[in-house]
Amino acid sequence: ATFHAPLVVAADGVSGRFPLALGLAKREDRPIGVAVRRYYRSPAKHDDDYLESWLELRSKESGDNLLPGYGWIFGLGDGRVNVGLGVLNSSSAFGKTNYRRLLTDWLANTPEDWGMTDETNADGPILGAALPMGFNRVPHYTRGVLLVGDSGGMVNPFNGEGIAYAMESGELAAEVLVQALARPAGVERERALQAYPAELKARFGGYYRLGGMFVKLIGRPEVMRMATKHGMPHPTLMRFVLKLLANLTDPRGGDAMDRVINAMTRVAPAV
Repeated sequence: ATFHAPLVVAADGVSGRFPLALGLAKREDRPIGVAVRRYYRSPAKHDDDYLESWLELRSKESGDNLLPGYGWIFGLGDGRVNVGLGVLNSSSAFGKTNYRRLLTDWLANTPEDWGMTDETNADGPILGAALPMGFNRVPHYTRGVLLVGDSGGMVNPFNGEGIAYAMESGELAAEVLVQALARPAGVERERALQAYPAELKARFGGYYRLGGMFVKLIGRPEVMRMATKHGMPHPTLMRFVLKLLANLTDPRGGDAMDRVINAMTRVAPAV
C-alpha cells in the first residue's frame, strides 16, 4: 500500500529509517554515545530521592584510563532501580569496549547491600542503544518531512538526555505544522515550515556547539583525571557544572552562573 500525506513527522528514534530513506545520514563530525542499562531489585536504593552519578568509569580496553561518560543509579519506587552507563565517542576506547562487561565491572564495586552485585536480583537483561547527539542528523526539515527527537539527533551532548528534547521538538513541530497547514501549499507553506529548523537552531544550536567541544575535551584521559580529582571537591564549581551539563539555566535573569552560561551559548556559533 502507498500512503500519502501533505506533511510527515519522522519520530522513528535512533534507527532513523525514514530520514535514511531520504538520504539523510548521520553527521560523523557530531558526537554520538552508547548507553547500556539494566533494572535490579534493590530494597536499599529503590526509593531514593536522588539520582546518583558515578564519573569514574574504567575499562580494561582503555588501559584502565577514565572514560568520557558516567554511570547512573536511580530508584523506580517499586522495589527496583534503573542502573546504567553512557560513554562518548571521543575516547579512543569507543567501539572497542565491551559495555555490558563495563557495567557489571562497575557494579561489582558498589556496596553488597544495594543488591546490584547479585545476579539473582537482576530484573531483565542488559539493554543498549546509541545516543545520537548535537543535531547529528540534519536538515530537520526537508521535502515535507520534519525530524523530531532522536530521529534528528537531538540528544544533549553534555549528559546524554534525549526525552526532554524529543518532547520539546515534537511540541514545536506541532505548532509549526498548524501554522503551515493553514497556508496554501507552495511558497507560503514552505516559508512557515522553515521556522522549525530555524527555531531549533536558535534554542539549542549554541548550547550543542559547546557540548561538542566538551565531548572532545573529556575524551582525553588526562582531562578526565584532572576534572574528577580537582573539580569535584569544589561545591560552587560543581553547581556551575551541573547547571551547564543539565541545561538548567534561566534564560532571563537568573544568577551569575546563569548569565555566564547564557553568554557562552550566545557566543558559540550554532551547529
